[in-house]
Amino acid sequence: MSFSFILSGLLFIFHPANSDVQNKQVVDEEITTLPEVKHRAFKRGERLEYEVSYGWIDAGEVIIEIRQEKKQIAGRNVFHVVGTGNSLGTFNWFFKVRDRYETYVDEAGVFPWIFVRDIHEGGFELKQYYTFDHFKQKVKTDKGKEFDVPLGVQDMISALYRARAMDFSNVKPGQVFEIQAFVDNEVWPLKIKYLKKETIEVDKGKFNCMVFVPVVQTGRIFKKEEDMMVWVTNDQNKIPILAKAKVLVGSVTMEIRDYSGLANPIAIMN
Repeated sequence: MSFSFILSGLLFIFHPANSDVQNKQVVDEEITTLPEVKHRAFKRGERLEYEVSYGWIDAGEVIIEIRQEKKQIAGRNVFHVVGTGNSLGTFNWFFKVRDRYETYVDEAGVFPWIFVRDIHEGGFELKQYYTFDHFKQKVKTDKGKEFDVPLGVQDMISALYRARAMDFSNVKPGQVFEIQAFVDNEVWPLKIKYLKKETIEVDKGKFNCMVFVPVVQTGRIFKKEEDMMVWVTNDQNKIPILAKAKVLVGSVTMEIRDYSGLANPIAIMN
């Protein structure tokens, strides 16, 4: 079972295909204007911490943060996002995990310029380094391969932030959304379905949330499509509070442990 597959799946909240991104025409292999997204969902200094449980075992932690540093790529301001996933305690004895993800996300358009993946899971290791050229709609890997991609294509981590920048105020139960993401050297259409609004209570408190069901690949980790549910705050932040997944053997839960540096008040209930 791939620990990173579960973690990345729990972090994915995808944006609608009919989003507010304005696609521009390609002229002489250059795009006149890149997509822009107006939002107030997140800012530099945000830090989200999660506890991950496998059944009744405290399996690990996930921390994802937007660094305070200010950088530019291609003359554009970017957010530097770093996500880590580590196994803890007794879980280290039989499946030690040390995963690290980095993405440099365009501040104006909320799409990635660079993606880094460095995972160590038991005896399995994988390193990936992708550079995104949205002017030419290309992705180049550290192995020298180049791929054609749609304008504004996302990576495994930037997808979370692109989705949080969306306006879900008029979402309808049963509505299915889709995002194009570049994962493991291919463009992958990822989908999620909105279910309902619900108030949930976790150790951190009681939150007003929206509930989503990612549409996942069956037969590998998940028995059926709707074996994962994600609760996201029903506010301008739209941060994941709780995620539950039934896997082929057991279940995995990711629950918010702490948050700081949010851009807006959070939908917590007293």
